[in-house]
Amino acid sequence: MRLNLLLASAAVVAMSVSSAQAQGQTAPAQAGQPVEVEIDQGVLKPLQIAIVPFIGDHGADISNVVSGNLRRSGFFEPLNPAGFIETGLTLANAPNFPQWTQIGAQAVLYGGVTPRGDGRLDVGFRLYDPYRQCQLVSYQFTATQEQWRRIAHKISDVIYQRMTGETGFFDSRVVFVSEEGTQLNRINRLTIADQDGFNPTYLTQGDEIIMSPRFSTSQPDEITYVALGKDYSRIYLRNLTTGRTESLGEFDGQVLAPRFSNDGNKIAFSIIRGGNTDIYVMDLRSRQLSRLTSDPGIDTSPSFSPDGSQIVFNSDRSGQARLYVMRADGSGQRPISRGGGTYTAPAWSPTGNLIAFTKSGGGRFSTGVMNADGSGERILSSSYFEEGPNWAPNGRYVMFARQTRGGDTRLWTVDLSGRVVAQAGYNGRGTDPAWSPLLDTPPSNLGYGQGADSCPS
Repeated sequence: MRLNLLLASAAVVAMSVSSAQAQGQTAPAQAGQPVEVEIDQGVLKPLQIAIVPFIGDHGADISNVVSGNLRRSGFFEPLNPAGFIETGLTLANAPNFPQWTQIGAQAVLYGGVTPRGDGRLDVGFRLYDPYRQCQLVSYQFTATQEQWRRIAHKISDVIYQRMTGETGFFDSRVVFVSEEGTQLNRINRLTIADQDGFNPTYLTQGDEIIMSPRFSTSQPDEITYVALGKDYSRIYLRNLTTGRTESLGEFDGQVLAPRFSNDGNKIAFSIIRGGNTDIYVMDLRSRQLSRLTSDPGIDTSPSFSPDGSQIVFNSDRSGQARLYVMRADGSGQRPISRGGGTYTAPAWSPTGNLIAFTKSGGGRFSTGVMNADGSGERILSSSYFEEGPNWAPNGRYVMFARQTRGGDTRLWTVDLSGRVVAQAGYNGRGTDPAWSPLLDTPPSNLGYGQGADSCPS
């Protein structure tokens, strides 16, 4: 995988993965100082961005959240504000460009917060390329005062999209299983938080064992999960907005690993029954149940392709856990993993071209990706123990659970290059992470080329 010289200018990082990876093309450089990205060699020169503290209520807070988001992406390096020469930037004026190029800023972001009479806030911002001396993007969001952090995530998405060419992922949430207590007295609860770990909320009380939470990609406020009690296992659907929770019903056997289809109309899951584990699909509208596999092996962890036509799953029918793909009706079952070791927990990328998985062998566990046909396998992260990869909504990052030897299990993220590996924002113990879709559709009108000083789009 190689992304060469991605960019068009000192301020535009231009990461078009689909075309660059597929065609091996090199984007032409324009005026300014281009940013080189050698992902196959693990080399990245992050874009130096100056994020000026926004003016107004919560302005500095918003700037700090944007700075943290962009830094964690691995593509940006926010400069220390103590080194800024120009101060007092407002939305009414453009930057003094030489004062920003002098400190090496390849992009300058600034904005302001204006209160409305109804108590809401208008948050406007501008992003400039100081080398070409033109405006890259300008936009304004309106929200309640309590939503200032959400607005910061939306601004981060706009900047990320403008600079990389890919949809952002910051205005999203993560649902996972949080853990507290000792090994002999452990409490796990269904928990949801912003993608940066803030605003964690417990959704269950700790009186059940929670497993495998997943979002509906068509309805970001709908999740499914398994709850185990003393004498039952149930699959639940929960609406995060209303709090309504309903069971899919009682099944003859233990249920495992529910996953929504991308249209939200079906759920695939496994049932352990009579010493055998097979995959079933339930139509949520009719509640009709269909059996997809009947092999004597363990078939589990189904994951739909984005177009709903196929399902990837893992099975030990060959004697060792491997990844298989079948049509959505259960026909055409075939293995796709080709390497040594065991493969589990497959997750189809929202972009449709990759499948993430957990691989174990040689005393270590790894998080990897492969093409949908099983070719091009790449290991992104390896450690003493890690499992359960799940994709960011833009298909660029994977979140998983990692445990150090003798330590606690935490949530981690890795990007597709394998270069940006970091503990996720949530500081507590957690497993089974699942990333939501973007909470809103990104704005379509971002002020490209609309001002007298706008950069050519």
